[in-house]
Amino acid sequence: MNDLTIFLTGLGMGLSLIIAIGAQNAFVLRQGLSGSHVFTVAMICALSDASLIVVGVTSFAKIAAWLPMIDPVMRYGGAAFLIGYGARNMRAALTSSHALWIAGAAPRQPLRPVLLTALALTWLNPHVYLDTVVLLGTVSTQYAGQRLAFVAGAVSASFLFFFALGYGASRLRPFFAQPRAWRVLEAVIALVMWSIALKLILSA
Repeated sequence: MNDLTIFLTGLGMGLSLIIAIGAQNAFVLRQGLSGSHVFTVAMICALSDASLIVVGVTSFAKIAAWLPMIDPVMRYGGAAFLIGYGARNMRAALTSSHALWIAGAAPRQPLRPVLLTALALTWLNPHVYLDTVVLLGTVSTQYAGQRLAFVAGAVSASFLFFFALGYGASRLRPFFAQPRAWRVLEAVIALVMWSIALKLILSA
């Protein structure tokens, strides 16, 4: 595979994992809807994700070499998590009625608590470690000698997603005012999670 193909693979994998609506993304979306410290929040989340992705891609292969069993354990464990995560999203698609757009009416917050919240939602969230260090680290082992292209794609996905989410949120307000839009998004996320889980299992 050439570097461009691997870059696009990393970009696609990064976007597929990061797009799932969770605490971190919901916070960025709220900040974008309210227009409060959007650049700072997006930059913190993107840089944090980039740091963890680099750790996963550069270190996971070494750990796997020292502990050969860690790769299948993480691969199947990650697949199991994604299947469960997708099931949660599908359940939300069938039963929930999200209304995050209401956050647009919230008052502007001081910078300090916003920064602390963004950092906490990134570094204290176990799902972030699973997505960046474990899952992307596991997938990167398939591209020995070309991991730089893969990590560049995955890191680009983080910056692209968080800044697009933060600055594009205000334009999405009318769309997400409808609970049905959230249910469709949750269903799409569930299918993406299940497809990644299948890929992990089949690539073992």
